[in-house]
Amino acid sequence: MKALSALSPSVRQYLLITGNYWAFTLTDGALRMLVVLHFHSLGYTPLQIAALFLFYEIFGVITNLVGGYLGARLGLNRTMNIGLGLQVVALSMLAVPTAWLTIPWVMGAQALSGIAKDLNKMSAKSSIKLLVPDSQQGTLYQWVARLTGSKNALKGVGFFLGGALLAMLGFATAVLAMAATLALIWVASLCLLKQDLGKARAKPKFRDILSKSRAINILSAARMFLFGARDLWFVVALPVYLSTVLGWGFWSVGGFLAAWVIGYGIVQSLAPNITGKKSGHVPDGRAAFVWAALLAGLPAAIAVGLSAGWSAEVVLLGGLMVFGALFAINSSLHSYLIVSYAKEDGVSLDVGFYYMSNALGRLLGTLLSGWIYQRHGLSTCLWVSSGFIALAAFISLWLPRHDRSASKAHMPM
Repeated sequence: MKALSALSPSVRQYLLITGNYWAFTLTDGALRMLVVLHFHSLGYTPLQIAALFLFYEIFGVITNLVGGYLGARLGLNRTMNIGLGLQVVALSMLAVPTAWLTIPWVMGAQALSGIAKDLNKMSAKSSIKLLVPDSQQGTLYQWVARLTGSKNALKGVGFFLGGALLAMLGFATAVLAMAATLALIWVASLCLLKQDLGKARAKPKFRDILSKSRAINILSAARMFLFGARDLWFVVALPVYLSTVLGWGFWSVGGFLAAWVIGYGIVQSLAPNITGKKSGHVPDGRAAFVWAALLAGLPAAIAVGLSAGWSAEVVLLGGLMVFGALFAINSSLHSYLIVSYAKEDGVSLDVGFYYMSNALGRLLGTLLSGWIYQRHGLSTCLWVSSGFIALAAFISLWLPRHDRSASKAHMPM
């Protein structure tokens, strides 16, 4: 505690926000894996499993729009804590006898979880903008990358945790244990977060939820296709393929996806160094296009390898490693650009609109993942994923670019 009190107020708030985000992310990743594996074991089809996440993604779209408005009016500490509280309720709803876990009930719990996740995410990402001076873009990029990368690494730990808890405790006990733990984190967050963080000086009107910035609108469209491309094969199709076609058990599926997401998060944290920050540059629209273009053909290449009869495990594991690294850099670039483009007063409005597009992409990808996999298999999911990434790259051509010689940034704190 003494070391924490010696830090600057902005660093203390950054650490509190990051810790809050980490705790939430662990339960979110674990719950995703628990639901996919548990309901697959109950005999649900891939399309039915995808439908369980329908409200999770739909309410994520709505939450990011309305949540940005609420964050600007109420303060980001309140929207973050509301998100934590709702996740506790969502987890508790699933800790019921199996006979009660009907599709409408689970979809309702997932709706609350979707609202909770996007309130928490929007609040955390928006807060960083307020803790770093606008002149220190290099520091901003570094802090965003660390927050995003560490979150995704912990989401991977959550995937493994979900598979492990399902194997050791069963579904109901696992979600109840997570609800109890997160409730303790929620109480601590209520006491420690700065009360007026992110509250806009001028009260925004409801019509302000739609972005008027050309750069943010273009970046949001690219983000929608980018994340739709990932979830199109990663959310439902891949875990079901590993379980049914390759015969992997709960531990193996959860452990593999956990390791992949952990590695993905580590690369996200390192993205500023990979994309040139050490030489004094911060990314612009040109970088977003280049890195999306590099990623676009990879899912199609994996599909070609599977169709050629090569070892499915070698093709998938090798392809996923490369895909994860390239996608992590794309994601980290986007996360920095939205925080950089957003206006400081009422930052959550711009960030909320952007992550609304992110949620819309996840919704589209999740539904297509279950439907295409059930009708046409994993290879078709991969081909469509490549098409989505190509669209994201094309849209990125219209993002603002700056003179690299003028983009020198201060070193990170």
